[in-house]
Amino acid sequence: MQGKTLFVSGGTRGIGKAIVYAFAEKGCNVAFTYATNADTANEIIADVEAKFGIKARAYKLDILQPDTYKDVYKLFDEDFDRLDYFISNAIISGRAVVGGFGPFMRLKPKGLNNIWTATVDAFVVGSQEAARRMEKTGGGSIISMSSTGNLVYTPNYAGHGTNKAAVETMVKYAAAELGSMGIRVNAVSGGPIDTDALKAFPNYEEVKAEVAKRSPLNRMGESEDLTGACLFLCDKGASWLTGQTIIVDGGTTFTS
Repeated sequence: MQGKTLFVSGGTRGIGKAIVYAFAEKGCNVAFTYATNADTANEIIADVEAKFGIKARAYKLDILQPDTYKDVYKLFDEDFDRLDYFISNAIISGRAVVGGFGPFMRLKPKGLNNIWTATVDAFVVGSQEAARRMEKTGGGSIISMSSTGNLVYTPNYAGHGTNKAAVETMVKYAAAELGSMGIRVNAVSGGPIDTDALKAFPNYEEVKAEVAKRSPLNRMGESEDLTGACLFLCDKGASWLTGQTIIVDGGTTFTS
């Protein structure tokens, strides 16, 4: 991955941050987005550049305004001359998901639509812009982060789980149509991962204990547990793998 470039959305914490560090450690230049905290983004840039000798840049992005990806990519073009990997990772939480995160009878269109925008629309626009740049260098790899909440019942997760199922289907369509450009498109579906987003669950401690109980590995997943699948999907060893979803769940989907 020396001399190649990754662009990942939502790279200042959790899974996105782990991905930034995993790719930088392999010698890959990294670009990532952040929602509000420029100071944290700059700290990460300074750290990975000092530790791994790569180039890193960060751009502010409102994931609920996916069309602004186009402006972000213009800034990206000023900093990098190629794009090899794009990972759609950013999610929303807090007030934006009110009406989308909760029991079925409390779901509201606004919250559900916000989750769709941040999950499916953002993947589409981000991947379209990435594909235009990958085509110029002969191809690349696109990944959407997903979750097993579309396979296993998770309380309060109907809005997110349904949209994860939708984005995994969109991945298949993108794979079918971008293959002629040398671009592979896949998804990485994580079981419950111990992130800030999960800590926002009202029943976080209960979920954490249940995941550890169900997993044959007797623990909850960490953000770093998903980076291996992402690295694999961007490696030449996965050159004939496209349109698929790799499940990384500590065995919990089968035992649920």
